[in-house]
Amino acid sequence: MTVITPEVSLDPAQVGAGDVTHFWRVPRYRGLDCLRATFRRHAYARHSHDTYAIAAVLAGCETFFHRGEQRYVPAGCVAVVCPDEIHDGEPYGGGFEYRTFYPSPELMQEIAEDVAGRPLSRPPWFRRSVIDDPELFQAQVRLHACLCQEDSWASEMEQDTRLIDFLSRLIARWADLDALPSVRYGSTSILRVRDYLDAHIGEEADLAGLANLAGLSRSHFIRAFAKETGLTPHAYLLDRRFRAATRLLGQGEAPGDVAAACGFFDQSHLNRVFKARMGVTPGAYRAA
Repeated sequence: MTVITPEVSLDPAQVGAGDVTHFWRVPRYRGLDCLRATFRRHAYARHSHDTYAIAAVLAGCETFFHRGEQRYVPAGCVAVVCPDEIHDGEPYGGGFEYRTFYPSPELMQEIAEDVAGRPLSRPPWFRRSVIDDPELFQAQVRLHACLCQEDSWASEMEQDTRLIDFLSRLIARWADLDALPSVRYGSTSILRVRDYLDAHIGEEADLAGLANLAGLSRSHFIRAFAKETGLTPHAYLLDRRFRAATRLLGQGEAPGDVAAACGFFDQSHLNRVFKARMGVTPGAYRAA
């Protein structure tokens, strides 16, 4: 995968047959991560984030699994995934080009409270996975270009104005401010195992021990866990390690130290798991 800074498109003459990414962070917006990418081959593994993922597809079509269904995002549409929601993503057809933001729940709740004019008990939730809103799409594309590190012509005031305007419109038009997200971890037995894995992400887990903790046979446990969380126990543990690594890398920790702290075999293992879920390497993410 090539890392570049100029604008790219699906034109083969410009970027060849490879995937192209550019990742950066805007710290003053509660550590807002931004990704600009063209993917022809890269397929995200199923994973989740602490943040929202809001993507505008400029060309081609992306498909992703979300809330139990396969979704399709054609050019001109916006995809929204809320925090903690399992999803993946890959090209549908020849590839796709998109612009993605990862705003924190705190930032989204702050903007939502401005929109609602009242305190809210939780960050906004979005019922739709794919939004067809041409005006909103254009606003996201312009905002993304405005925030890009290479576009020094944009003042902080213009960036702030565009960000608040875009998120306010997104929330006002499409968010459910008081709706509860669907419950994903319902049974006590699976909750017990999930809590154990969350508390021991740096340690190796034993399938028989986890099944015993849930009070189920191993085969029944695997099926029940996957049904309630969307991931197998092993994939869930990798997802939690990925999210912990994201936080530590964002704090400037070295990838080798992060790999050891989060229970990866080595730095190469961290690289494979992280890139399959974030689209960029741990080193690129940390450098941002």
